[in-house]
Amino acid sequence: MLTLYFSPGSCSLASLIALEESGLPFDARRVNFAEGEQRSEAFLKINPKGRVPALVTEQGVITETPAILAYIAAMAPAAKLAPLDDPFEFASLQSFNNYICSTVHVNHAHGRRAIRWADDPAAHEAMKAKVPQTMRDSFTLIEEKLFAGPWVMGERYSVADPYLFVMTDWLPSDSVDPTEFPKAAEHHARMLERPAVQRALAREKASLR
Repeated sequence: MLTLYFSPGSCSLASLIALEESGLPFDARRVNFAEGEQRSEAFLKINPKGRVPALVTEQGVITETPAILAYIAAMAPAAKLAPLDDPFEFASLQSFNNYICSTVHVNHAHGRRAIRWADDPAAHEAMKAKVPQTMRDSFTLIEEKLFAGPWVMGERYSVADPYLFVMTDWLPSDSVDPTEFPKAAEHHARMLERPAVQRALAREKASLR
C-alpha cells in the first residue's frame, strides 16, 4: 500500500490527483504545517527535507513532485498517465514537470518563503513584489510555447496536468488573474470536471476537519 504525505494547499495536490487517477490503492496522511509537524522527529524520519509530498512505497520513500508523478505513472501503466512507451515524449513530459518544479513553484515561493534566500527584510519585500511578474513570465511561456492543448501534452491527459492545475490555482494568490492566460484557465476549468480531481479536493477538505 502506498502512503502519500500531503498538506492541503501545497503542491502535494498534484500527486494526490495522480494517485486518484491511477487506480492504485493508497492512503493519504495530512502533515499539519500550522503545528510544525513537517519539522517533527517522526516526519523527518520519513522525509529529512521536511517537505511534502512524500510517497512511502514498499521499496522506500520518494520525494519531489516530478519523481512521484513519474513513479505513479509507471506503477499504473493501464491508466496511461504518461507516454511510457515513447522515450522522447516521456522526456518532454519530464521537462515540463521539472520546469514547474524548478522555476514556477520557486517563483511562487519567493512570495511566501523569501527567508530561504535572504535575511534582510527589505530583500524579502523586494522578492515578494517581483512574484506577479515572474509568475506572469512563466505562464506566458507555458501559454505560448509549452502547452499543447487541450491537455499539457496534447490530446492525451498525463501527470503533467495536475501539476499545471495546482500552479494555475495559485495565480490569484500571486496577484495574477488566471484569465490573462485563456489556455491555462480553460485547462483549470476542465480539470475541475474530472472525478479524480474532485475526489482529491474532497480528501484535502476532509483532512482539515
